[in-house]
Amino acid sequence: MTVRTRRIAGAVAATSALALSLAACSSDGNAQEGEGGSADDVAAALEEGGELLVWAWDPTFEAAVAAFEDDYPNVDVELANVGTGNDHYVALQNAVQAGSGVPDLAQVEYFAVSQFSITESLADLTGFGADDLQESFTPGPWEAVSQGEGIWGLPLDSGPMALFYNAALFEKHGVEVPATWDEYVQAGRDLQAADPNVYIGADTGDSGFTTSMIWQAGGQPFEVDGTDVKVNLADEGSTKFAGMWQTLIDEGLLADIPGWTDEWFQGMNNGTIATLVTGAWMPTNLENGAPDTAGDWRVAPMPQWEDGGTAVAESGGSSLAITEASEKKALAYGFLEYMTTGEGAQARIDDAAFPATVEHLQSDDFLAYESEFFGGQKINEVLADAATNVVEGWQYLPYQVYANSVFADTAGQAYTGSTSLADGLVAWQKAIVGYGNDQGFTVTE
Repeated sequence: MTVRTRRIAGAVAATSALALSLAACSSDGNAQEGEGGSADDVAAALEEGGELLVWAWDPTFEAAVAAFEDDYPNVDVELANVGTGNDHYVALQNAVQAGSGVPDLAQVEYFAVSQFSITESLADLTGFGADDLQESFTPGPWEAVSQGEGIWGLPLDSGPMALFYNAALFEKHGVEVPATWDEYVQAGRDLQAADPNVYIGADTGDSGFTTSMIWQAGGQPFEVDGTDVKVNLADEGSTKFAGMWQTLIDEGLLADIPGWTDEWFQGMNNGTIATLVTGAWMPTNLENGAPDTAGDWRVAPMPQWEDGGTAVAESGGSSLAITEASEKKALAYGFLEYMTTGEGAQARIDDAAFPATVEHLQSDDFLAYESEFFGGQKINEVLADAATNVVEGWQYLPYQVYANSVFADTAGQAYTGSTSLADGLVAWQKAIVGYGNDQGFTVTE
């Protein structure tokens, strides 16, 4: 993607706007059975045409929407960017609660799907036969949109994680590229010993990165069954991550630079920051943000907790969902298929989106792509392989948007030295549990 589908960690949520109304939810936490229609109904709706309002911030939509309107001239798509992160979700929540101005389709990040599905804001797509598309998508994104008995959107892209590293820096200082987390910590020490101005990475506290790291470590801190929620941010995976990352913090191996700032990109551009452990959507961002290092970077598998491991987590990525309020669901589903499995998907990939579709990930052209920025490396071979190794079974909270918004004031304080990361996770857990119970969930620890 040309702009990261990122999780906002430090934004201050408007609690009242994000409050959840659970009164309309059925006992198992799912909305009513999916409305829908046959493929003929969808085709007829596309032929008849009409207007669709789509809320999305992803810039790859623009060319794909133009292509769609060329193919279906009777359909007029109004594409609106109402903001990213909390701004987008507050606007969507407000429109749903007001009962007016609700888009027909909305981009919804994977971590936010359950928050909007459990409150019956999204349409269940099983009535359109969306459940037949499971084999079309990689497991991580599919698990995110298929919850309970419903399908609440279709994957737009994915973010299997990998290690992006400045190979020139590693070679210059004679440091081995890490394959495990123990080796990652040691590489950080070795780089600092060789040059105190070089840091293995930079992280000042991000909820999305933290949950992804816990996911890869085998943690399952959130267990959700309808409106029953269990939170344990001291489980084995959480503890493994917190202990390892605390070492990096304590030993000063991470640059004290906020992510996604000009200073952050400058650190990668001037050789201060040596690695990123992040999603497969990163290459274009890196090319644009660190142009002076063209040819220096490479991609390797995500470091593992055990030698020979292959476990990967997702970071970022989003779905496209039809709102329950839409009165044009058949037409909206035609657009949805076009953007996620049809020609629109290829148009977005051509514009640098990282696919969630098995067909595109396995295509010869995609795998054979040689990136000049990454020294001619066939980076998609590494990234596509990562997509097949995402640890299954991960769940997000049904109010993850709110949880992410209070991360900075709890676990994020570990990066300021105010608390340890383990204690910060405990504080985050208490905030999560308290809020969930206040909103009508049954949350236990």
